[in-house]
Amino acid sequence: MIGIVVSRADEASEHIGEHLLDVGDFERVADDAYRADGFVLRAVEDLHIYADDAADAFDEDPDLVVFVSRHSGETGPLLSAHYTGNFGAAEFGGDDRSLAPACPNAHHAVLDSLREYAPEEYEVAMECTHHGPTSVGSPSMFVELGSAEAEWRDPDGARAVARAVLDLEGTWPHGDRALVAFGGGHYAPRPTRILAETDWPVGHVAADWSLDDLGDPLENRDVLDAMFEASGAEHAVVDGEKPRVREAVADLGYDVVSETWVRETDGVPLDLATDLEADLVGVDDGLRFGAPASDHDGDYLVVDLPPALLDAAHAVDPGATVAAGRQRALAVVTEENGNRLAGAAAFASGNDYDALVDDLVDVLATDYDDVTREQAELTAVRETFDPAAAADLGVPEGPAYGKLTNGQAVEYDGVTVTPDEVAREESVTVSVALRERARERVRRPSDAEGKGN
Repeated sequence: MIGIVVSRADEASEHIGEHLLDVGDFERVADDAYRADGFVLRAVEDLHIYADDAADAFDEDPDLVVFVSRHSGETGPLLSAHYTGNFGAAEFGGDDRSLAPACPNAHHAVLDSLREYAPEEYEVAMECTHHGPTSVGSPSMFVELGSAEAEWRDPDGARAVARAVLDLEGTWPHGDRALVAFGGGHYAPRPTRILAETDWPVGHVAADWSLDDLGDPLENRDVLDAMFEASGAEHAVVDGEKPRVREAVADLGYDVVSETWVRETDGVPLDLATDLEADLVGVDDGLRFGAPASDHDGDYLVVDLPPALLDAAHAVDPGATVAAGRQRALAVVTEENGNRLAGAAAFASGNDYDALVDDLVDVLATDYDDVTREQAELTAVRETFDPAAAADLGVPEGPAYGKLTNGQAVEYDGVTVTPDEVAREESVTVSVALRERARERVRRPSDAEGKGN
């Protein structure tokens, strides 16, 4: 059950509450309480930020508490969602250096819905963690309508918030992954971007001003630990260098990851990503996951790809070569910012490796006259322009070379030179036998039992 808290001291909250009752199939069960499938809505007299132990106001323990609220600021029309807590002294509800349990999975879902329902003039964003209450009794979040009186009274904005909250029916507070975030502005641009563009939920966010309130992270590791614990997170993204934050996070046994890592692990089971990084290289060193990784649960082969084949395919079409690798492999090692395969890959089976070789045959066939694959050997043959032969026939370098390369005859000093006269055969022969790399450990299906994306 999801508990919804409406504050009678908050004009926007009351307005959202009216739309909740209008949109949802609620029935009145008490003077200040309404029930619908999966929801109970209760009204309180005071502002939400002072609603300590809000979960106790419901007849049954809610899985999630949602405070529908106004947002005040200079941001213009805005729909937002955030968690509650204080990294320093409690000035607006809650306790000092205390964080309420977050609900990253539900928060991700509600922001998706806010983007879907937001009127055209509204922005949608995550805010950093701020203000009370810090003792709620269940995972919780604020979902807000802002940022001034015109928006608090706007029926379209209020209805968008109401619909987004009702979309949470059946949504659990936590999933199998979450991040916390450090640094940046109050409206959390990096976490907002991650939420909009990946499957990664985000838990508590300590903006730059929050870290100022916190003080030295190394002297306040307990607050950072509570941040991870309350979010169900093992990973953090950090905006800027912030060496003291990074050191404190590492001391606590958590991982600071790059936004590239977050994006590359989007949709990839984390246990699989961890194994592949260990067996190949890290994401930040060029590992890129392929399409089959999204639903793979089992063993895999680590293979050294034939360098000569990669060189030939890259020379023809580097984009198609990398795309083929990411289509067939669980993961590939790349260089040049992911624009070139660098020689090693992991496959679910030898058949997938063979399929990649066939794809690279197709790439070569766009530029070679004949490409054949027999057993473990591939041969590609083509006629190509021979500058030395052209020079021997007296053709000067320049536009004439270009014409001959493109299959056009040229005339020089009264002599016609045809492309056939300055052509030579070029061939590439490559062993494409599967070369499996020895590994110290083998990932088995049982390793992933009960895990996954």
